[in-house]
Amino acid sequence: MRSANTPQITSHTLVKNEARFVWYSVMSVIEYVDHVLLWDTGSADGTVEILKRIKELYPAKVDLRLLGEIDIYSFAKIRQEMLDNTKTEWLLVNDGDEVWWEESIKKVCREVKGKNRNMESVVVPTINLVGDMYHYQDESAGKYKLAGRKGNLSLRLINRKISGLASDKPHGTWGWVDNTGKMIQDRDPQKILFVDAPYMHMTFLRRAGNFEDEGKVPKRVKKLKHEIGSSFRRDFYYPEVFFRRRPKEVQSPWDVMKTDFWLRSLVETPMRRLKRRILPERVGY
Repeated sequence: MRSANTPQITSHTLVKNEARFVWYSVMSVIEYVDHVLLWDTGSADGTVEILKRIKELYPAKVDLRLLGEIDIYSFAKIRQEMLDNTKTEWLLVNDGDEVWWEESIKKVCREVKGKNRNMESVVVPTINLVGDMYHYQDESAGKYKLAGRKGNLSLRLINRKISGLASDKPHGTWGWVDNTGKMIQDRDPQKILFVDAPYMHMTFLRRAGNFEDEGKVPKRVKKLKHEIGSSFRRDFYYPEVFFRRRPKEVQSPWDVMKTDFWLRSLVETPMRRLKRRILPERVGY
């Protein structure tokens, strides 16, 4: 039985046109968090039907809201509203293109609910897919500097006890800040916990139910990478949720690169790798 003093976690999922992966994303964490804020901002690709199915399965745990269209400047405001509607000690940012392994989500939940009560935030590694489900971006491409490390990393859990915690900046450079305006990842490094508990990130793949709706999401097309990644080993263990039963509304994730996509990627990959080596790093997109 859970102690009354055990910290609870609310998952934040804010989406638009995420029909390909949002089912897998939410279902990969829903059994391990206490509440889920599932808010949509004008999806037209079948995402809403999937969100409603999740709400049917978890009516008491899921707060489903259909907000309608927003722009990149309203994004921070909606994130702030999600924060204002969070009553638990911890929040987990779980976007519609992020899928967790069971052991990973269990591990981070154990850390924040257990001995690490003085921590303010949690950073984890990401495995970024490129091209399709069978290829990933090399770790050398990762430029994020978090928790004293550099690579494919993400700040994913934040403690609400941080003074003045707020959502700030437009979509693309958005983040959480404290009462001085300092980004949470720039606060006391002793209170930022790195947990080796990766999740799979589909940020560079098509995420909408179709290509037409992909272009209706601000800045989404910029993130679709034509790049040849490294192949997973044949015995690679994918997140368990991909192998569970799914509603008919949910697409299979196991598409492969089309020939035209592969040919373009063949041309662009060397240029992308050269660009990463010689150009200065920048924040946002």
